[in-house]
Amino acid sequence: MSALFRQPESPFAVADWHADITQMLDEHHMVAVSHSLRRRLHFATSLGRFLSSLRDTEVCTLHGRFIDDLDSFCDQLELAIPGPALDRRIDGPSGVVSLLRHRHTFRGKTASKYRYYVWHDADHLLERDRVLFGRLADALAGVAAESEYCDDDLLLIHRAVFVGGPRLELYAQDPLGQFQRWAMDDGHDEPFWQVVTGVERPPILRYSIDLLGQQRT
Repeated sequence: MSALFRQPESPFAVADWHADITQMLDEHHMVAVSHSLRRRLHFATSLGRFLSSLRDTEVCTLHGRFIDDLDSFCDQLELAIPGPALDRRIDGPSGVVSLLRHRHTFRGKTASKYRYYVWHDADHLLERDRVLFGRLADALAGVAAESEYCDDDLLLIHRAVFVGGPRLELYAQDPLGQFQRWAMDDGHDEPFWQVVTGVERPPILRYSIDLLGQQRT
C-alpha cells in the first residue's frame, strides 16, 4: 500500500487503500473485521463510495443494523436491486436468489459488469439468527459463482463485502460456517452450489480493517 498520512476525518493511516481492496475483490468475497465501530463504519461507507465511482459498477448497500430477519433483509435487497417484488424466501422463482440473479438494464445505459454488496454490521443478523445468516451468505456466494462459471449471458461479477466485529471474525474462522464451505441441502449428498458450479468452496478471504490504522514505515 502506498502514500501514508492521516487525514483528520479518517481513522486510517493508509490514504489510498480503496484500490488495494478492490483488487482483492477481483477474485474473492471479503469478510472485513475490526473491534472499532468507527473504523468499520468508515471502511464500509468509504469503500462503497469508491466502488460506486467505478465504471459499469453497481453497489448494493445493506444496512445490517436494520436486518433482523428474512423479511427485513428482503426489504433492503428490494431497495438495492431494481426488479420484481420478492417473496419472503431464499429459493424459488421470486425468492432472494432469483433477485440476486436479476440484471436490470436501462435504456441508453450499458449493463453493469460488476455488482458489489456491502453489508454493514453483518454480525447483527449473525447474532440473531446464525442459520439464516449462513443461508444468505451462501446465496450471495453461490449466485456469484454461478454467474462466473455457468451463465452463458453477459457476465456480471458479483462480490460481497461483509463488515463486522469480533463475532463475524469468529464465524469466518469456523470450518462449519458458510464462509468456509457451501451449505448442505436436505436430501442431497453434496452442496447445491458445489454441484452447480464445480467450485469446491466459497472464495472468501478475511481482512483486518485495523491494519489500515497502523502507520507503516
